[in-house]
Amino acid sequence: MPSIFAYQSSEVDWCESNFQHSELVAEFYNTFSNVTFFIFGPLMMFLMHPYAQKRSCSIYGLCVLFMIIGLFSMYFHMTLSFLGQLLDEISILWLLAGGYSIWMPRCYFPAFLGENRPQFICLVIIATMVSTFLSFLRPTVNAYALNSIAVHILYIVFQEYKKTSNKELRHLIEVSVVLWAFALTSWITDRFLCSLCQQINFSYLHSIWHVLISITFPYGMVTMALVDARYEMPNQTLKVRYWPQDTWPVGLPYVEISDNHKNC
Repeated sequence: MPSIFAYQSSEVDWCESNFQHSELVAEFYNTFSNVTFFIFGPLMMFLMHPYAQKRSCSIYGLCVLFMIIGLFSMYFHMTLSFLGQLLDEISILWLLAGGYSIWMPRCYFPAFLGENRPQFICLVIIATMVSTFLSFLRPTVNAYALNSIAVHILYIVFQEYKKTSNKELRHLIEVSVVLWAFALTSWITDRFLCSLCQQINFSYLHSIWHVLISITFPYGMVTMALVDARYEMPNQTLKVRYWPQDTWPVGLPYVEISDNHKNC
């Protein structure tokens, strides 16, 4: 039985040819496409600082987890090791758990919890710990399980889209869903249509997934911040801004918020 640290000890292998560009890096483009996580993570931590000061300092933790995902993903694709796979997938799981804990609207909590967020957070932590343990049992299905969580997130987003008349929120939801759909299409194509990709000499769709999903993260974060504000911050105004300039056709979204009565 190969060591969990060993190169190619994972049962998961993506479409890109292994060790084509380096003897040390198994999947070159899949490895270095994760650099976007280290760009957008610190930027969102900086841009969302005023919001985090007023809503929750846990926002910083999400940004750190986002960068950790990029680091572990680089390690996994560089080695294709079993340890790298688990670290990559478990970090994604805990990022999703953090997002649920902070931003899940109380109206979607299980009925037996009422609208008690501390109890909901405890439930999320317990479920995440159990899921972390289960990820060791059938590691080949972990990625599919993680992507299936998107179904529930999409349901919530769709419900909030129907409720709101806020043009900024509706626009963010639309962009987030389109980005996620393109990202998921790249992931599925690389996973299930690899032979076709190899025939046309384009085996890099998983690296495109990395770039697209890292761009989706800021849009998803700001989307959930606006959704959360409708329930948790009804007397405060959130304004969507874009970095580096609001007038640019493409930018990184963040929020500005009035008042300042909660500090870390």
